[in-house]
Amino acid sequence: MVSKRIVLHFPHRLVNQPIVYRLVREYDLQFNILKAFVTPEEEGLMVLELSGKRDNFDKGIEYLKSCGVKMQPLSQDVVRNETKCTHCGVCVPMCPTEALTIDKQTRKVKFDNKKCIACELCVKICPPRAMEVHF
Repeated sequence: MVSKRIVLHFPHRLVNQPIVYRLVREYDLQFNILKAFVTPEEEGLMVLELSGKRDNFDKGIEYLKSCGVKMQPLSQDVVRNETKCTHCGVCVPMCPTEALTIDKQTRKVKFDNKKCIACELCVKICPPRAMEVHF
């Protein structure tokens, strides 16, 4: 079983197409939409967790590529600017997935991008603007 969080960029010509539906029906994949911005006549963006059997997953990814959907792993979209971060900890209680935690020994904020769902709460609350989300 494979499970990955990915960001899909849909060209405007695909916004009205049942792309995700086909992933479920034809490739037996499961999905959880974490965030979506879809506007007719514009590019669509969807952050989702996609999972299924390895062979089906790979075929589903190939299907997306053949349709012209651009993809990137979610972990590349959320970053912490280490030079800006003051480790104040304001972001920690705001994180719904505990991707941001305080290291008990060093008292520094740790960021686990594998737990991050790009909800952007940390970006909005971070005083030095060290948390950055790139879509």
